Amino acid sequence: MKKVLFTLIACMSFGLLMASDNADEIRTMQVVKSESSIWWKGYKVGGDHEGFVDIKSGGLEFNSDGMLTGGRFVIDMTTISCTDLTGDMNARLVNHLKSDDFFDVEKHPEAHLEITRVISRGEPGDYRIVANLTVKDITDEIRFNTILEDKGGMKVGTAQMKIDRSIYDVRFGSGTFFSNLGDRTIHDEFDIKVTLAVQ
Repeated sequence: MKKVLFTLIACMSFGLLMASDNADEIRTMQVVKSESSIWWKGYKVGGDHEGFVDIKSGGLEFNSDGMLTGGRFVIDMTTISCTDLTGDMNARLVNHLKSDDFFDVEKHPEAHLEITRVISRGEPGDYRIVANLTVKDITDEIRFNTILEDKGGMKVGTAQMKIDRSIYDVRFGSGTFFSNLGDRTIHDEFDIKVTLAVQ
């Protein structure tokens, strides 16, 4: 009788353990680079510029219920581009953004974003994200909303946010670091729109 009872308890414990393991199962879906993009727009006194930068790699993590639980991705800072200028003016701006006046891509070719907390906003696929963004080896917490949708066998999310470049020691033309810039001032905050597809 004791042997039967022991066997029954062991089977129940194993079943509960397996159920717990399944509940905690995390699935990682990888970035589809061809369907993903990061658009940026920066502002100066009397004007603005915009362009793109590529996502190099990464993925999003989901639990067994299909809920987003985390993720991380790498941004290839060497791919910074500008879409509102052409010719020499385009090359001059892009080279300046890549220089040590701005993002110093020779020393810091990658930026990183890692999700640290995911908060459901009540609707399927609608989340509040807390993440660490690392640029030029400086990490700061950012928060933004995203909506994930199923499209063609992929999950596609979009997010918009403002980034303060001064936090990451990007000083050129910044009123945070320099006074009396006048109409040469470049605003610290710039807009980002991320489209991220994973599969």
